[in-house]
Amino acid sequence: MATCEVCGNDYWMAFEVHTVSGDVHTFDSFECAIQRMAPICEHCQVKIVGHGVEVNGRFFCCAHCARAVEGTVGAEIRDAVGARPA
Repeated sequence: MATCEVCGNDYWMAFEVHTVSGDVHTFDSFECAIQRMAPICEHCQVKIVGHGVEVNGRFFCCAHCARAVEGTVGAEIRDAVGARPA
């Protein structure tokens, strides 16, 4: 069994996450993995669980937040590209 590094639960189904930098993290749930590893939006401070938006090396949860902070470059960010569905 392995112990979750966030909640301390010793769980037989714990899993490891290996990062690009070589770090290894152990969690008992996706909830704990998100709590420890998800980036935080630089505008509204929510955890970015989905794809998010990166502008100038800064992370945002959506295009709205990127536009609110990043001025000219942020103004070009859109959450969806293409025709709007009917």
